[in-house]
Amino acid sequence: MSDPETAVRITGAGVTLMGDLVLHRDPKGLVIFAHGSGSSRHSVRNKYVASVLRAHGLSTLLLDLLTEAESEWTDKRFDIDLLAQRLTLAENWAKQQDETKQLPIGYFGSSTGAAAVLGDEIKAVVSRGGRPDLAKAYLAKVTAPTLLLVGGYDDGVIELNEQAYALLNCEKEMTLIPGATHLFEEAGTLEQVAELAAQWFVKQFPGK
Repeated sequence: MSDPETAVRITGAGVTLMGDLVLHRDPKGLVIFAHGSGSSRHSVRNKYVASVLRAHGLSTLLLDLLTEAESEWTDKRFDIDLLAQRLTLAENWAKQQDETKQLPIGYFGSSTGAAAVLGDEIKAVVSRGGRPDLAKAYLAKVTAPTLLLVGGYDDGVIELNEQAYALLNCEKEMTLIPGATHLFEEAGTLEQVAELAAQWFVKQFPGK
C-alpha cells in the first residue's frame, strides 16, 4: 500500500507554489524536488525517482518552482536566483509544518533546477543531468554533500558538470551513468539514478 499524496499550496513573496507531498510513515528525511526547464511536479521520471526514495524511507515533496504562467517564459526557467528563492520558500514552509519540521532536508534537482538547489545550506544535494555550472557564483560556498549524476552519453553536459565539480569544496561525488543520454530514457538508467540518489540521501541524513 502506497503512502497517500497530499496537494499543498506554498504561499509567500507574492506567489503561490503548487506541490505534491508524500509522507513516509517513519521518515529519515524530506527530499524536495526542483524540476528543470519545461518540466513540472507531474513529471513521470521525477515521480518514479520519488517512489524509489520513499522505498528507502524518505518523504518527498515534488514542487513547481514557477507558476503556470511563468513556465511559459524561457527567461524565468533560467533565472537561477528566482528559482533558488522559490526553493528557499518551500524549505521554510517545510520547517513550519508539524509533519516535516523535525526532518533533515535534501534537494533533488534536474536540469536548470539543479543550479537552484546548490545555493542553499541543507543536508544533501543530488543533481540529475543538471546544470550546476549555472550556479557558478555559489559553488565554492556550498556546504551540503553533493552528488552529480550525469548520462555517459550526455555530451556537453558532462563537461559542464566537471567544471562545476572542480569548484565545489564540499563532500562531493560525480557519477556517469553508462549508456544514458540527457533524459535517462534508456532501459535501466533512471533506475540507477534513483537508487544512487536514495543511497546518497540516506547516507547523509543524520540517524534518528
